[in-house]
Amino acid sequence: MERVKRIFRLIHLSVWVLFTLAIVLQLKSDTDAHWRSTTAGFITTCLYVFYGHFYLLTLTTGKRKGRDYWLRLAGIALTAPLCFLLFHQQPFDFGYYSMHLITTVPIFLFLSWLARVTENLVLNTIRKEQLEKQAVEAELVNLKSQINPHFLFNTLNNIHTLVYKQAPAAPEAVMHLASLMRYMIYESNAATVPLTREMDYLRDYVSLQQLRYKHSPVVDLQIEGETESCYIAPLLFIHLLENAYKHSPARLEPGDLKVRVEIQDDILAFSVQNTIGKKSTNALEEPGGIGLPNVRKRLALLYPDQHTLTIQNTGETFTVALTIQGLHLPAHERKAHLLHH
Repeated sequence: MERVKRIFRLIHLSVWVLFTLAIVLQLKSDTDAHWRSTTAGFITTCLYVFYGHFYLLTLTTGKRKGRDYWLRLAGIALTAPLCFLLFHQQPFDFGYYSMHLITTVPIFLFLSWLARVTENLVLNTIRKEQLEKQAVEAELVNLKSQINPHFLFNTLNNIHTLVYKQAPAAPEAVMHLASLMRYMIYESNAATVPLTREMDYLRDYVSLQQLRYKHSPVVDLQIEGETESCYIAPLLFIHLLENAYKHSPARLEPGDLKVRVEIQDDILAFSVQNTIGKKSTNALEEPGGIGLPNVRKRLALLYPDQHTLTIQNTGETFTVALTIQGLHLPAHERKAHLLHH
C-alpha cells in the first residue's frame, strides 16, 4: 500500500513540474516582462486550491459533507486569488481577483476532487484485493490445519494397536509416522510442492497402512508421466486415499485399492478406487472426520475453474477421480489467478 502511495506522490510531483514548465514557456513566448512573478503567483494559487481541497476531501472521506466542509471550501475559494495578488507588482486589482475566482479556482477544485476520487478508488480496490487474498489464505490455513489432527488421530490408533499386540512392526510404524509428520510440519507449508514429493508422502502412508496386513500389498499404485516438472498443492490427495481405506472391507486382498496418477502435458489425473465394505457408511459422511468436503473446499480455493472431481459408486466399488489443469503455472501466476477469482 505504501508503495502505491509513493507512486501517487511521484505522479503529483511530475505533473506539477511539467505544468510549471508549460506556464513558464508560455509566458516567456508572450514576452511577459514579469513572467517570473506571474508564474509564481499563478502556480501558488493553483497549489493552494488543489491541495487545500484535496486534503479537505481526505479529512471528510467516507463522511457526509456537512456545514464545516462547505464553509472551509468557501474559505479556500475566496482566499485563493489573494495568493496570485501577493506576487502581483501592482496594488490590489479586483479584476484579477474576479478572473481567478471565476476561472482558476473552479478548475482546480474539480481537478483536486478528481484526483482524490481516483486515488481512493485505486487504494480501495487494492485494499479489497488484499482482504480477499488474506481471507482465502486464512481459509486455506484453516482447512490444512484440519488435516493434521484428523490424520494423526487415525494413524496413532493404528500404532496403538500394534504396540498393544507387541508387534515387531511397531518401531517401523513409528519411523514411518515420523517421516510423514516431518513432511506435514516442515514441507507442506509451501504453497506448492514437487509432485514427486507428494507421491513419496503417499507411498509412506501406504507403507504405514500396509503394516496392518500380512499378505501382499493391498494398494496397487501406478504413476505415469513426468512428475519431476510438476508442482501441486500439498496434502491434497491424502483424504481420498484415507477414505478408500476407511470404506473398504476389513479384510483387503492384494490390489483391492487402486491408485492411478497420470501426467499428460499440464494435466494431472488422480483416481482412487476401493471395494465397498458391507458396513461402510457413505463416503461423503464421516463422523468425526472432514473427508471430501475439505477436499472440495481446498480445490475450489486453489484451482478455481481448473479442476473436476467426480465420484462413482457402483455398489461394489467406489471411485473418486480428480483432474487438475495448469500444473506448470509458476507460483506467482497461480496466486494472481486465485486472487482474480
